[in-house]
Amino acid sequence: LQDCFDRADWEMFHAAARDIDEYTDSVCGFIRKCVEDVVPSRTVKSFPNQKPWINGGVRTARSTAFASANTSDYKHAHYQLRKTIKAAKREYRDRVEQQFDNPRSMWQGLNTITDFRGRTSTPQTTASLCEDLNAFYARFDTANSMRPDSERTADDVSAHTVSEEDVRRCFRRVNARKATGPDGIPGRVLRSCAGQLAGVFTHIFNLSLSLSVVPACFKMATIVPVPKSSTISSLNDWRPVALTPIVSKCFEKLVRDFICSALPDSLDPLQFAYRHNRSTDDAIALTLHASLSHLEKRDTYVRMLFVDYSSAFNTIVPSKLDRKLQDLGLSSSLCSWILNFLSDRCQVVRLGSTTSSPVTLNTGAPQGCVLSPLLYSLYTYDCTATRNSNIIVKYADDTTVVGLITNDDETAYREEISALTHWCQDNSLTLNVTKTKEMIVDFRRSRGIHTPITINGDAVERVSSFRFLGVHLAEDLTWSVH
Repeated sequence: LQDCFDRADWEMFHAAARDIDEYTDSVCGFIRKCVEDVVPSRTVKSFPNQKPWINGGVRTARSTAFASANTSDYKHAHYQLRKTIKAAKREYRDRVEQQFDNPRSMWQGLNTITDFRGRTSTPQTTASLCEDLNAFYARFDTANSMRPDSERTADDVSAHTVSEEDVRRCFRRVNARKATGPDGIPGRVLRSCAGQLAGVFTHIFNLSLSLSVVPACFKMATIVPVPKSSTISSLNDWRPVALTPIVSKCFEKLVRDFICSALPDSLDPLQFAYRHNRSTDDAIALTLHASLSHLEKRDTYVRMLFVDYSSAFNTIVPSKLDRKLQDLGLSSSLCSWILNFLSDRCQVVRLGSTTSSPVTLNTGAPQGCVLSPLLYSLYTYDCTATRNSNIIVKYADDTTVVGLITNDDETAYREEISALTHWCQDNSLTLNVTKTKEMIVDFRRSRGIHTPITINGDAVERVSSFRFLGVHLAEDLTWSVH
């Protein structure tokens, strides 16, 4: 396969193409053709109850045992099968133990062995269900009648170029086990042939940045719905997982570096996602420190509002994001590229072997994209506290309003929530009052009656504990629930 790419005349594809879309499509099509002709493939059946230690040796021994005609051959084959299964289990156990320094891999292995999370039964899929889900996920697009302005003032586009070494390094870091995107180019091919493919894709990436146009095939997404629970009663019980081209993900990582380097240092200090030297630990520590410091004062308590948005990433309006990016000082060419990246995105929904018809979107950012979380955090950078007695802690789309109350005066806290509600309306974000929760931390001996918070006429549920950024936080600020 590497030799096939080494012999390819990549310049021929550029010379024969009329635009960047045709150029990229022809390159990707040639790569798929080479993979199809050179790389052998086979279909392997995987069953829901199949254990991770089942390998080729176990399957061969099992087939031999089932195929044995006489008793003596069957007993010998059955003995070999049990022996092979024990060896496979030991081998898998050793692999899990070697991952003890990697909590994520170890936890995944233990979940698979114990079936801790259980299995969800997937309902029978039909073509109409795929179409309904696709329309449901695209429901926010109808509210966006504004289209981004494509006319830009000229600036120095040479500042946004990628080197072949950067692309090669990015390809070599691709996880070969990741699912292949709509472009049909596996991650294993990009990783194994990084040296051969880096050159042509570097040219495509730089051409895209100079034109501020993202190839259409890079903006395609296949939505694979995953059940949120074991019982499916509505379309909202399916979580959309977007599969996007792996090449596009690599491109987005390089563009993300350009965006982060252009952001001002004074950007919202209470946004803890996608910032250097910040994490969920810092967000939790700041929230607890501010609360405990305030509670040391006389006649004080704290109210925490854990805000939940409905499909936050899917409601980003590109034209509004564009204005905010310009206010943050990003170059015109980079803003235009981001606008093009979010516009005219084609998506389909796939359930099993059934695929819906394509839908073109001009609102939102797919959750499977590398840039989506960063763009969302920039979209909400101006969502900050308007009162000194309140703080708004953000980690991507997780938003927490902390009201530091003194002498039972909740005026500033309630005005803050009202301001947040109006900000959401202005920025096309929908507050999910049902999932929004409030927790009150009050250590006073004589406590008054706390009036519930209402948002858009609906009362917010008060809880005694809440899972805050992965940690169960109780109303007495202890870890007893955790």
